[in-house]
Amino acid sequence: MSVSVRDALRMAGLYVLLSILWLALSELVLHGMTEDPLALAVGRQINVVLWVLLSAALIFVSRARLLDFIGIGARLRSEDRERLRMAAAVFDSTLEGVLVTDRNGLIVHVNRAFMRITGYQQEEVIGQRPSKFKSGRHGAPFYQQIYAALAEQGEWSGEIWNRRKSGEIYPQWQTICAIRDDSGELSHYVAVFSDISVIKHTEQELAYLVHHDPLTGLPNRLLFNDRAMQAMAAAQANKRGCALLLLDLDHFQSINDGLGHTIGDQLLKLVGERLREVLGNGVTLARLGGDEFGVLAESCQQVGQAGKLAQSIIERLKEPFCFEGNRLFISASIGISLFPNDALSAEQLLRNADSALFKAKSNGRACYALYTEELTAHAQQRVETAGELRRALEQQELRVFFQPVHDLFTARMIGVEALVRWQHPVRGLVPPGEFIPIAERTGMIAEIDAWVLCQACRQMMRWQAEGRQLAFVAVNISSRLFSQRDLYRQVANALHDTGLDPSLLELEVTESAVMEDPEVALEQLHRLRELGVTLAIDDFGTGYSSLLRLKRMPVQKLKIDQGFVAGLPHDEDDIAIVRVIIALARSMGMQVHAEGVEQAEQARFLLEQQCQLGQGYWFGRPVPAAELHWG
Repeated sequence: MSVSVRDALRMAGLYVLLSILWLALSELVLHGMTEDPLALAVGRQINVVLWVLLSAALIFVSRARLLDFIGIGARLRSEDRERLRMAAAVFDSTLEGVLVTDRNGLIVHVNRAFMRITGYQQEEVIGQRPSKFKSGRHGAPFYQQIYAALAEQGEWSGEIWNRRKSGEIYPQWQTICAIRDDSGELSHYVAVFSDISVIKHTEQELAYLVHHDPLTGLPNRLLFNDRAMQAMAAAQANKRGCALLLLDLDHFQSINDGLGHTIGDQLLKLVGERLREVLGNGVTLARLGGDEFGVLAESCQQVGQAGKLAQSIIERLKEPFCFEGNRLFISASIGISLFPNDALSAEQLLRNADSALFKAKSNGRACYALYTEELTAHAQQRVETAGELRRALEQQELRVFFQPVHDLFTARMIGVEALVRWQHPVRGLVPPGEFIPIAERTGMIAEIDAWVLCQACRQMMRWQAEGRQLAFVAVNISSRLFSQRDLYRQVANALHDTGLDPSLLELEVTESAVMEDPEVALEQLHRLRELGVTLAIDDFGTGYSSLLRLKRMPVQKLKIDQGFVAGLPHDEDDIAIVRVIIALARSMGMQVHAEGVEQAEQARFLLEQQCQLGQGYWFGRPVPAAELHWG
């Protein structure tokens, strides 16, 4: 049986109330019975006896409950002791350091976390003042502010730097509370703190990452722009100039696609290290994103100095990069913009350098180009053209034209090459030289090539249904599309969807695209050959083909670049090159296809040299399918 405090109090009150009522009632009865003093005294004695007997009876009847009530105090004292034990355990096991001082500021207790964080043992700090841990980083006003907050609000929280026993200074987040007793008098101070060294370190790392490239450790675009603005302000104040060089690695995407991003990332790190070696101190080098780097040279005030710096970078990067069993070669194109000649703001200086970079890539890559005012108009036009080209894809403004390919021995058209054209709603037919380079730069060329492939296959099926007998339809495959792993699937889908016989489809890949990564190209070509299509190397003679690798490739045709055909039959160099290419192809069992034939004497010379196929304005210009001449 158990009893609550409320039940015990209710029992005691009832007992007192019954006692009072009993005595009062007895007194009235006695006064009513007699006026005799002796009888009255005897009655009162009897009444006392009866009251004692009644009390004894109540106590006897309720002894179990009274015993429970007496046990309440014992249990309360036991519960208090348990709570104190729990509080002590929490105090000693919490991860936060706890320090308690008396009202005079002398330390009276610390927990285990305090000892772990500070390095001090309990006996070393008891009786000492917290000023023992001062770091020296805070002045008197800082501590005065803490004392004022404790006096006015009874609490202070904030960041504070203290010193460990080892002498190391470290940051804490600390809360100090003033403790008062029941009478409101100050009795103790309690300080609870956490070591926030890790948090501070993380904040520093985040601040570093905001302004630096995590792969190379170089400044990023944000920091580069800031330093460019500072450099230009200093240059303007000191009446001197500076140069901004924008550097882009040539055909870097092929390394990522062929060898994987891990190898590509390692190559970028090595490029960054090599650039540091070339540039030295006093020059800001940054990775702006992808394979693009920025160089800010405050000491380059003349065009000649900037050009010399750019050329030294280009030459240094041509040296092979050897790591993890790989021996990789990479080249770079550089655009140069000068302050104050070319621009007066960092943003414009960067844009101008980008325009010059585009010019360098258009000039054949692995070179540098200087900004000129004409490039600004060209850059603006490129931006506008890129936007319109995207719309052209969506609005189906692109067209496929076909240029005839003739057998030089029979003078008959035996095939066609599919070429993309842009029918602009306002400008009319846009020359391919205006939009193809922009499509390549923006990456839209892969999407365009895939679209041309499907259109060419469909048109070839229509001609087959009409009884038009052609040996092949040739489709150009850009280096961007050729580097994609799903090219095989795209070609297979185009053949399946249209029903075209694979032997009627010829895929042309440029020599430079094949030589960017020969091993990957070899695998890609073999997979395409498995489909049954014909493969041709386009623009042969303009790259750096390895004859050993060329021999291993499943290629059926070499196409002589029109640049070598243009000088025939008078230019001795062109004559020599064409003869060598024809002899090479014939010895390897390949067909030879000459592009850019515009004169009868060129066609005649090629026929004399046993070149089988010719293509050019002499045989016919590119036209829509409906206008193709079948005579």
